[in-house]
Amino acid sequence: MSLMEKIRQLELIEKDIAAAISSAGQGLQELSKDKPGNKHVETHTTNFLKTLEGVETGLTKQINYLTQVSTGQPHEGSNYAAQKDLQMAIHRVEHVKSRLNELEKLNAEHTRPRPPSVGQRSFSMPQTDHMT
Repeated sequence: MSLMEKIRQLELIEKDIAAAISSAGQGLQELSKDKPGNKHVETHTTNFLKTLEGVETGLTKQINYLTQVSTGQPHEGSNYAAQKDLQMAIHRVEHVKSRLNELEKLNAEHTRPRPPSVGQRSFSMPQTDHMT
């Protein structure tokens, strides 16, 4: 079954959902009247239930189709797996770049000479001539 046919089926299901909601709304509107007509309420309720049953059947068919094609293996015409692999690879590259930048900063901090702090004295040992 083609992609366009699947989309048409989903559009029909969407229209049926709207019709079911409309039938339910009309039934509730009839019930909110001072003197509701039982025949009208029953008609709207029946329409709602029949339409809802059709929606359930259609959605079940769509779900069954999706479970068949989504087994983790890419099916004909699908590039989702390749796109996801690419996105993950890009994410890993960005993470590695970030970690390398952090390591460069740490290396620069540890390898640069540190000037003596203000108020810190430097002591040196007196030079002695041991040959005497």
